[in-house]
Amino acid sequence: MKSVLLLYMSQGGHTARICRRICESIAASGGRGEMMDITEATREGVSWDDYDVLVLGAPVFYGTYDKSVFEFITAYRDKLETKPNAFFNVSVVARTPEKSTVEGNRYMQKFLELSPWKPGDLKVFAGKVDYPSWGWLDTLAIQMIMKYTKGPTDRTAVIDFTDWDDVSAYGRHLLTLAG
Repeated sequence: MKSVLLLYMSQGGHTARICRRICESIAASGGRGEMMDITEATREGVSWDDYDVLVLGAPVFYGTYDKSVFEFITAYRDKLETKPNAFFNVSVVARTPEKSTVEGNRYMQKFLELSPWKPGDLKVFAGKVDYPSWGWLDTLAIQMIMKYTKGPTDRTAVIDFTDWDDVSAYGRHLLTLAG
């Protein structure tokens, strides 16, 4: 049975939810998908040899990634590179078709410039706007960004732009990386 480890960083829980859907898709396709937060992986360790494919997923906040993502990559780059591997990002900007591709997503391009690790497979997912769960400062900042990018600005809006069928398809795709 092919196995995939999804390592992730999630602030509001949406990236974790995407990882769960990927794991469900992998299981439905006859594989084994497990997920682990990068903080947990750092503190408790990872049985790297138990997996055929290694995946790292991270959200984009205010145009960048949390510093813990690059700290994790720096600490475990050698482990990530020993097997077929992949990286995906999650951003609300990817709600538009031209920014939902690896080539068209400036945050993926920024990741590739900054990261010492060059993943073998890349994917971009659209994220979620969830104004009610954010603090007033985050809400204000995101509203300004949304106004500039012609996105939703209603403070009561919760809009999930994620294509869940695409997320499931990505789970099946990850199994093919194992060979």
